[in-house]
Amino acid sequence: MAAAAHSLLHPPAARKGPTPSPSPSPSPFLRLSVHSAARSRHPHRLRSTSPPTAAADLTAFPNPSDIFPPIDVDAATEVELRENGFRSTRRTKLVCTVGPATSSPAQLEALAVGGMNVARINMCHGDREWHRGVIREVRRLNEEKGFAVAVMMDTEGSEIHMGDLGGAASAKAEDGEVWTFSVRAFEFPLPERTINVNYDGFAEDVRVGDELLVDGGMARFEVIEKLGPDVKCRCTDPGLLLPRANLTFWRDGSIVRERNAMLPTISSKDWLDIDFGIAEGVDFIAVSFVKSAEVIKHLKSYIAAKSRGSDIAVIAKIESIDSLKNLHEIIRASDGAMVARGDMGAQVPLEQVPSIQQKIVQLCRQLNKPVIVASQLLESMIEYPTPTRAEVADVSEAVRQRADALMLSGESAMGRYPEKALSVLRSVSLRIEKWWREEKRHEALELQGVSSSFSDKVSEEICNSAAKMANGLGADAVFVYTKTGHMASLLSRCRPDCPVFAFTTSTSVRRRLNLQWGLIPFRLSFSDDMDSNLNRTFSLLKARGMIQSGDLVIAICDMLQSIQVMNVP
Repeated sequence: MAAAAHSLLHPPAARKGPTPSPSPSPSPFLRLSVHSAARSRHPHRLRSTSPPTAAADLTAFPNPSDIFPPIDVDAATEVELRENGFRSTRRTKLVCTVGPATSSPAQLEALAVGGMNVARINMCHGDREWHRGVIREVRRLNEEKGFAVAVMMDTEGSEIHMGDLGGAASAKAEDGEVWTFSVRAFEFPLPERTINVNYDGFAEDVRVGDELLVDGGMARFEVIEKLGPDVKCRCTDPGLLLPRANLTFWRDGSIVRERNAMLPTISSKDWLDIDFGIAEGVDFIAVSFVKSAEVIKHLKSYIAAKSRGSDIAVIAKIESIDSLKNLHEIIRASDGAMVARGDMGAQVPLEQVPSIQQKIVQLCRQLNKPVIVASQLLESMIEYPTPTRAEVADVSEAVRQRADALMLSGESAMGRYPEKALSVLRSVSLRIEKWWREEKRHEALELQGVSSSFSDKVSEEICNSAAKMANGLGADAVFVYTKTGHMASLLSRCRPDCPVFAFTTSTSVRRRLNLQWGLIPFRLSFSDDMDSNLNRTFSLLKARGMIQSGDLVIAICDMLQSIQVMNVP
């Protein structure tokens, strides 16, 4: 380094290795060093925050294997850093559900250029061969175009839902119309105003007078007659019917849960889909309608047995009363959570959904689990090119709560304006994050310790201190060198003002970190010599225009458990 490190805290002895004992002996190596006392600041170049389009000059996205092979960073993020500087990078991550509207190579590339961090495939729709094509196309884009898009597979679950509407993209139910919900197998096309139901006992369980809610209340029907396997229902609240939409029925003002409670969380089809996801190497598996922590634990054990050394993370979808009853245990057992507000809104009073969302977001922060806010964020953009003001306010609130990620569902899967919907999420996230920093708002959420072993507690305290130092000193970035991603995750939990550059040797860890707030994951080979790592990193990033001389950086490392503060030479 240009200036020798000044050690402010010297250990009594170097740590030989991790120990399972909580005893403070032997002490881990902890070093706080400050480089370059004189700090020169260079203003970053401020340009348009609009993302480049897929049709733009592709020289904006250099092939990482051409000129700078030693380090990999997402191509869209690299352009954003180079043009707008640290402070204008987006911290909130974006998840897009891939469907018929976005499954072509050109459409997937447009989403990646527009800021998609995670591509979600929903096993409720399409067959496995179709999903295999999407996964492999995303991987090809990552390999050839330099993106780092992760893949999330969403299981169907065992809840009651509609069929595929005979191949139609949607159907409109008007007020007063009579529709038939049937468990019979029909030849295509379906009879007019007829919907298949996946649960054989549906006609037996519902009663005349029950209220049937489609997709959490997007349309409502009243049961008026039962004819063997057919149930005649009158539409009381008109709405758009989408394929595979969830169905719930209410009786005397309460949801009928007995039958759903008897269904397994992971169906036989789900297990086949999970095997498919493991074989294809997806990064996340999101489990629908989780009722207990045991389901998550069982699935994680299954994945470990089927694919030893697998880095697949399990995301618990919180979308039912059972999920809320066991919320703390479910989130603690999982690798992350999704606030699935659509189905949740069908089981709890709508006015409770906002407070439940905030509770889940805060609990995930406390337990160091990434959290995704999903369902109907920009629902109107399925049909229209601009969102409603209420939808923008809803997105803003999720960003203000510091959720790790926002998710598009029907908006990107089958909507008419998927790229515009993604652009709205991106621009609103950027604006609210900028406002938060300008107002110097640091939320009053006091983070509790999450580590058990002494070594992990040291890592946690280092990350807490690094984030606090970054805010207090106005650092441009925090660098973290991590093999497992754990210290990067702890830094993300602190929500520092500046972005976190997470360097890891693992491609799969890099993709998983792409779901977490504020992290910019790089793939980079590094050693236990921090000075050598930093000099090499500075050279590589300066050559690509992502940092400048004089930028203030705080660096930490999970191998040495140290903190260093320095200016880029």
